[in-house]
Amino acid sequence: MTDTTTANDVFHSLVGALDELEVDWSRAVSVATDGAPSMIGRKAGVVVKLREKVNAANPEQVFLNFHCILHQEALCCKSLKMDHVMRVVIDTVNFIRARGLNHRQFSAFLLENDIHHGLPYHTDVRWLSRGAVLKHFYKLRTEIAEFMQGKGKPVVQLDDPEWTRDLAFLVDITEHLNVLNVTMQGRNKLVTEYYDSVRAFQGKLVLWQTQLSKRNAAHFPCLKSQPVNHQSMDKYANLLSGLRHEFDNRFTVFTELEKDFSLFRSPFTVDASVVPEAMQMELIELQCCAPLKDTYASVAIEVFYQSLPPQYPMLTAFAGKILCMFGTTYLCEQAFSVMNINKSKVRNRLTHGHLNDVMKIATAQQLSPDMDKLVKVKRCLASTSKM
Repeated sequence: MTDTTTANDVFHSLVGALDELEVDWSRAVSVATDGAPSMIGRKAGVVVKLREKVNAANPEQVFLNFHCILHQEALCCKSLKMDHVMRVVIDTVNFIRARGLNHRQFSAFLLENDIHHGLPYHTDVRWLSRGAVLKHFYKLRTEIAEFMQGKGKPVVQLDDPEWTRDLAFLVDITEHLNVLNVTMQGRNKLVTEYYDSVRAFQGKLVLWQTQLSKRNAAHFPCLKSQPVNHQSMDKYANLLSGLRHEFDNRFTVFTELEKDFSLFRSPFTVDASVVPEAMQMELIELQCCAPLKDTYASVAIEVFYQSLPPQYPMLTAFAGKILCMFGTTYLCEQAFSVMNINKSKVRNRLTHGHLNDVMKIATAQQLSPDMDKLVKVKRCLASTSKM
């Protein structure tokens, strides 16, 4: 896209690209977006236009819209509202890193104390950077306090036990959130795997809230190392309660699909009476088929559904819909990063055709060159000199 990027422009570009591939719109299942207004607008958003196009091709088709789980998880993190900690951390890091002299002096100061890691920058658009900054800041808090004192910019909050406890809690919960984020990244992940990860984290939040309310910080090592009181632990338990409610509110669309996900994950254990009537007979026959049960236990779940015989058309179609769902925009974000790396100011001769070829190679999941064929089409240049 070389001009405007309104919802109408995005829609026509997307439809045009998919029409070139002769996509059957009557079988479209869902779309995953980053939650931008132009994408999810109620009246003229891309999702609305796509749903209208799908319903025009197949009025009975249910077209779902997913807000990227990774984006949702990052937005949930902001619900903690511990700006009084992050503001001090960011201002201190910027004072040390943004000025070359301060950065060099701080690095030398750390080396004198036999410390070989410094402070990274914090960037809002890089979701994992927050955890890295907080972790290093907490580990180096003594050295930072001494260095800032020598610079005439004392960080008085580091002498406040209550603020230090808040910092320790934020380090621990951010680390847990980063682990969840990393778990959900990567290619070839099913939407049910994302939902399982989120559901497991929600269960952990319930456990942590209960433990902190009883002054047990077993899963918060930094907080555990700090002297705590009843009031502080109750405050942290309330913060976890707010975070849990934020997760519950943001992932309602996946909760609505929980029954479908359960059937997809465990077709041999689900009760046939709770599934749609059109699939009940096939499901009972499947559950009584010993060879298919052995296959289910020995291969990946997507391979199992791909190998179902023709006598299970309803189950095959149902599994196909689940397999087609994208829970995140990870692949799009990854492709966009590849494009930004290649489309730089120093490559002013890069044409759209060249960029298109680069993107095809970079986004291909399984691509290996046919070296024999490439060699055959090339002419060998034999040396004419005598040996």
